[in-house]
Amino acid sequence: MTSPSALQQAPRVPPPRNLFGLVVPPIILPVFLASADGTVVATALPSIAKSFGEVHNLSWVVIANLIAGTVAAPAYGRLGDLFGRRRMMIVSLLAFALASTLCAFAPSFGILLVGRVLQGLGGGGLMTMAQALVGEHVPTRQRGTFQGYLAANIVAGTTIGPVAGGLITQAWGWHAVFLTYLPLCAVAIALTLRLPHGVRGQGKASFDVIGVLLLACAVVPLLLAVTQLQQPDASAWPRIAILMLLTVAGVWALAWHLGRTPAPLLDVRLLRNPSFWRSDVMAACSGASLTALMTFLPIYLVAASGATPAEAGLMLIPLSGAVSSGSVVTGWLISRTGRTAIFPAVGLSITGLSLIFLALVAPWLSRAELAWVLAIGGLCQGSAMITAQITVQTVSSIGQLGAAAGSVQLARALGSAFGAAAAGAVLFGLLATLYPDTADLFAQMVREGPDVLNGLDPAHQAAVRTDVGNAFRGVFLTVAVFSTSIVLCASTMPARRL
Repeated sequence: MTSPSALQQAPRVPPPRNLFGLVVPPIILPVFLASADGTVVATALPSIAKSFGEVHNLSWVVIANLIAGTVAAPAYGRLGDLFGRRRMMIVSLLAFALASTLCAFAPSFGILLVGRVLQGLGGGGLMTMAQALVGEHVPTRQRGTFQGYLAANIVAGTTIGPVAGGLITQAWGWHAVFLTYLPLCAVAIALTLRLPHGVRGQGKASFDVIGVLLLACAVVPLLLAVTQLQQPDASAWPRIAILMLLTVAGVWALAWHLGRTPAPLLDVRLLRNPSFWRSDVMAACSGASLTALMTFLPIYLVAASGATPAEAGLMLIPLSGAVSSGSVVTGWLISRTGRTAIFPAVGLSITGLSLIFLALVAPWLSRAELAWVLAIGGLCQGSAMITAQITVQTVSSIGQLGAAAGSVQLARALGSAFGAAAAGAVLFGLLATLYPDTADLFAQMVREGPDVLNGLDPAHQAAVRTDVGNAFRGVFLTVAVFSTSIVLCASTMPARRL
């Protein structure tokens, strides 16, 4: 590990009146790109399928990018600690832009997949470096406010992404989706160059290449397994079992390596810190909760309440706005009070209760009532991720901010993948067990869209909506479990104040 003496002194913090203009503009665009990319491209998938005819392999456009970005996040964090976080942000933006160009002009589906992998390897550092730059340039007591800005921007990117992707694809085709990234990356690079140089360690030999490879050996089979869990069938279980065994072997090898290398990808002492690992668990559960809700709520609204896809999208706006607002308010409260863990401990209790309430009465709520209940839970949900990020920065040294931020992003990405898989497995499992006829129809509707229901007589449609609504109780309870896990971690967090 790089010793404290090998680290430069912490940079001088600019006067508070200059802090917002110095720090926020360079990190807003990278965070927006990182959060919007998956949803923007997802809306372009039908057009991509039409161009290349690879319908059965289409999901790999998203999966390949997710895997690459998940592995790259902690690697960028460590590289930022060693060679400068501003520098690595620029490297990440350049790699993301070059890969986007390759995707835009890909002559075949295979080249597009290569471009998406490279885009993930570049984009994996955007969020990590943004979080680390806040920790580097913003005083501890003020980080809550700035992390609130980041969290709000993440939600905004995730929400705007599908709309922007759909409009761009409809107007200019899917190629334009990737070309749109280029001017945004150029502006982001120009803004990042305004940041002063910060802290970095000494020596190229300190980077843990073997640790990154072992991390990939653990992450890749895990993400492949959880993507198959989302809609499991009998033939998939042997593959899932093999992938999980590979994951266990990869995690064991990574843990063994981190405990024995002098300069690990992530300091084992940090991982053993109760506040640090609880923060990572909170980040994972927060990602799982939001991803599960944002993935399956549109399906629920269309299949169970009869909303159109456009109406379902509009009904998610209160939830997205509440999560964003809750993040900003939490950040402000943390900066004002210096308290951290109390906010997710109380807030996620309210979120969990709102989800249990939905599991009990959702079929009898109007769409407006459902949207308001989701908004109440979302307002409190926004406290988890921001508290996790602030806590890991607080318990880490200035020379480990990138590695700490990378661990949170890794946890969040893995949690997001697991959350969607767990919710999907519960939903399809309940349908297959309780309503087998509806299960087949629902799977067809997920693949082909809500128009599948239009061919049914009104009585059959009503029965299907009732069955789906009842099965969705399990999804709400699953997300409530994630919220409860956050409450337990926050309630037992040793580091409770800045």
